[in-house]
Amino acid sequence: MNIDIVVVLAYFVFLIAIGWMFRSFSTSTSDYFRGGGKMLWWMVGATAFMTQFSAWTFTGAAGKAFTDGFAIVILFLANAFGYFLNYVYFAPKFRQLRVVTAIEAIKKRFGRTSEQFFTWGSMPDSIISAGVWLNGLAIFVAAVFNIPMETTIIATGLVLLVMSVTGGSWAVVASDFMQMLVIMAVTITCAVAAYFHGGGISNIVANFDGNFMVGSDLNYMSIFILWIVFIFVKQFGVMNNSINAYRYLCAKDSENARKAAGLACILMIVGPVIWFLPPWYVNAFMPDFALAFESMGNKAGDAAYLAFVQQVMPAGMVGLLMAAMFAATMSSMDSGLNRNAGIFIRNFYSPVLRKDNASEKELMLASRLATVAMGLIIISIGLFINSLKHLSLFDIVLNIGALIGFPMLIPVLLGMWIRKTPDWSGWATLVVGGVVSYIFGIALTAQHIESMFGLDQALTGREWADLKVGLSLAAHVVITGGFFVCSRFFYKGLSPEREAEVEELFRDWNTPVTAEGIEQQNLDTKQRSMLGKLISVAGFGIIAMALIPNEAWGRGLFVLCGTMVLTAGILLIQAARKPNSVAQA
Repeated sequence: MNIDIVVVLAYFVFLIAIGWMFRSFSTSTSDYFRGGGKMLWWMVGATAFMTQFSAWTFTGAAGKAFTDGFAIVILFLANAFGYFLNYVYFAPKFRQLRVVTAIEAIKKRFGRTSEQFFTWGSMPDSIISAGVWLNGLAIFVAAVFNIPMETTIIATGLVLLVMSVTGGSWAVVASDFMQMLVIMAVTITCAVAAYFHGGGISNIVANFDGNFMVGSDLNYMSIFILWIVFIFVKQFGVMNNSINAYRYLCAKDSENARKAAGLACILMIVGPVIWFLPPWYVNAFMPDFALAFESMGNKAGDAAYLAFVQQVMPAGMVGLLMAAMFAATMSSMDSGLNRNAGIFIRNFYSPVLRKDNASEKELMLASRLATVAMGLIIISIGLFINSLKHLSLFDIVLNIGALIGFPMLIPVLLGMWIRKTPDWSGWATLVVGGVVSYIFGIALTAQHIESMFGLDQALTGREWADLKVGLSLAAHVVITGGFFVCSRFFYKGLSPEREAEVEELFRDWNTPVTAEGIEQQNLDTKQRSMLGKLISVAGFGIIAMALIPNEAWGRGLFVLCGTMVLTAGILLIQAARKPNSVAQA
């Protein structure tokens, strides 16, 4: 067994240990699905960041960086824009909803019928996305270890299940924080190597094959600009609506939610250049790398990051990269897994199947069973996507977000600004959004656009993929959003019971959450101490990899990487010993 496989297996054991260590933190469904709303900002910020980060960043996105240069960074800057608005306004508001699942807020806003529409409509997006991420990870593993992709999908999904079922949201968020540190440390180390081997960023850009700023396969610059505009519109909607408020529901108070959003924003700004410097290097100095990955077919470009690590980095670094990729995939999947199980239990099983008569013990058992079921569904979808050999991971992810996810966001975003709409405005807007998605996502073709506008040149594959996303989002903003706005003209008041629910929702929305007391202080200390010790062990483990036979510079990279992780662990341990100093550290 080679060193890379040993590193990955050790990481798997580490993740399972996290779930076991945090098992005692979950005694109710509130604890299991949102940590009881008692988590510190750096844990919440890590999970908010990691939900937008997966192995796809190292595969589909790295492939896009290899072919189109800086263009891929725009997508991540759009994420940063969304998180910035979280920081400025939305994150504290979401925490102030005071619910266990985001769908509970939708029930208060639009009633029980819309609650069920959103319960069953909100799950496909995150489940399919998790399947895409799992497939992206399998591409790497198959290329590195010559293990069948199906085996990787099943094994990774099962490890994730064990961790999530055992520890609930506490294990999910704790692992997200540790995995964020590992990923940033590994990618910074790779970026440092790419920088020095490539003679600096300016030299890498100068040798880039193609247009570094906008990429290749582009006849109409206007389409690229349209794509940029609507990617920012999409990410604004994705980040700033109550469905995705689950990122902040676990924060211990409003201020911790705000700080968490600020951390995620900063990471999304500085991250892309760090992540994509290696694939840019590969384009400039390793243009024929895909020949070594012919078995991946037209997805060979997705192995650009792997090619860099294999050929440039020291022995053992591939295993560390694979651990980081498992971290990225699992962090995205476990958040969606825990969230979906929570929605099913709190918004369907308890109110519909059990008529709100289930005991907390029964709900906890049902929660774990639902988590297992969701995990098996995600594994199945990952296996199905693996059979779609002709589709690009990049296009799959963006189309899922535009055609499935975005229509869900419009009523829950606008519904917090336009208060006087009938209850049916929630579910009816989803129906309209479904029709719009079909027309612009399935029925409309590139030939229709070329004929309609009399284009002299046929649209390239990249242009049609970008235009399709842009047109779909524009249609939803104008048509789906317009339908919701117009529904206010049919508002004739609500029943007294419903009016009281809506009033409570908006009162909570505007009332800050504060967390004080010795119990919370002790829990804060426990969070810092447990994670600090775990992270320190991981840091020492990475530093120990410097013992692997390598040149001096290679050993130094392991020391650099491990020291970054170890430093974070030591700081947390120190903060745990001084809980009243520089609070919230």
